[in-house]
Parts: sequence; structure tokens; C-alpha cells
Amino acid sequence: MNPSARSRTAATALSPHPPGGRPGRSARRAFPVLLAALLPLTACGIPETGVVEAGEPATGVLRPGVTAAPSETVPEEVPLVKIPLYFVADGDLTAVSRTVAGSTDLSSTVLMLFKGPAPQERRRGLTTELPSAAVAPTIRTDGTVVNVHLPRTAGSLSDTAIDQLACTVAVARLRQDPALGSAQVAVEQPGGRLAGRSSDDCPSGGTGGTGGAGGAEDTGGADAP
Repeated sequence: MNPSARSRTAATALSPHPPGGRPGRSARRAFPVLLAALLPLTACGIPETGVVEAGEPATGVLRPGVTAAPSETVPEEVPLVKIPLYFVADGDLTAVSRTVAGSTDLSSTVLMLFKGPAPQERRRGLTTELPSAAVAPTIRTDGTVVNVHLPRTAGSLSDTAIDQLACTVAVARLRQDPALGSAQVAVEQPGGRLAGRSSDDCPSGGTGGTGGAGGAEDTGGADAP
């Protein structure tokens, strides 16, 4: 057989159509089988994707179901401070010292004073001439001078009540700034009445020296009702 005849024979064998007619059933069945056989060959050299190792596991990432342990925080220790308050015993001004947690400002100290003696202090005979007040006076400081403006609900105060208030404020101010040496307090009552007092005139009991609270009786952390 000459070369051209062999080429025509090979082409006829590969053609899906029989010579001179439509494609037969056998050819239609053979064609998909041929494609299926060729597919693995075309995929040669392409690796199948599986689990890919990408180095070491990421740090700081928790496994599923594992929770991080809560960090342990140490609470800061709250310092205890002594607050000087002036009450009345047998008609005389008497200094007591309340121990409280954390520092207090002048307004908080005055509110504590206006609440009156605690039950245990009353049992020892301490009283007050200050009225109960839910609103603290307005307090302004200017160096050694402290101005106390009473609310209208305070009414008119007796001299002993003014002494209680002025000495409590003056000694508390010296506790804030001992370098002052002394403090002056001006109390303004409703209606504009003014009364002045000095820490030097207060009974022993404020800061540890003359007019100081070193001799104040410590009543602990009592809170007045």
C-alpha cells in the first residue's frame, strides 16, 4: 500500500463518521470513552491539592474550645486616713478623729460633720449643734483662707455650731497642706452674716501641735447615720 493510501486508511479509522454516511452508534459510544481516556493524560504533572503544611503553627492562636486564662490583677491598696471632726461634749468643743478609706476633700469632711456623731460617739456623750444637711456648703480656698458659704437650709447657726464648722474646716485644710502653719476660716451664713475663726483658736486635736489634731480621740471608721 502506497503512503497516500495508508494515510486515507488511518484517517478513516480515526474519523467518528463511517465513510459516506452519518456517524454510527458505535462511533458515538466510542467518542466519550476516548475523551475519558485522554483526561488523565492531560492532567499529568498537576498535583492534587491536599493538606499543605505551611511552616510552624501561629503563636498566640488558641485551639478551638480553648480559652485564655484571665490575667491576675492585684487590687491597689486603699490608704487609711484620719479625718478630724469637732463635736460638743459637756458644752465644750471636742475633737474626734474618724478613720476612713481613701482621701477626702473639704466638702466631704463637712458633710460628714453635718451628719453628726456616730452612735458610739453619742454613747460617749458627744453631741452637735449643727443641723443635719444633705447639701454640702460651698467651699473656696485661697492659700491660708477658706471661705465657707452655707446653703439656705442650714439656717442661722449658734456660736458653738460655727466653732464646730470652722475648726473642722481649718484643721482639715492644715491636713491638706501642713506647710501653711495656720488656717483662717470665714463662714457666711444665709442672709450674709459672716463669722471668722482661726485654727489657732481651736482646741488641741487637728494636726499634732497647738491647735492640731494629735490629741483628737480616734473613733475609728464610724459613719454617722
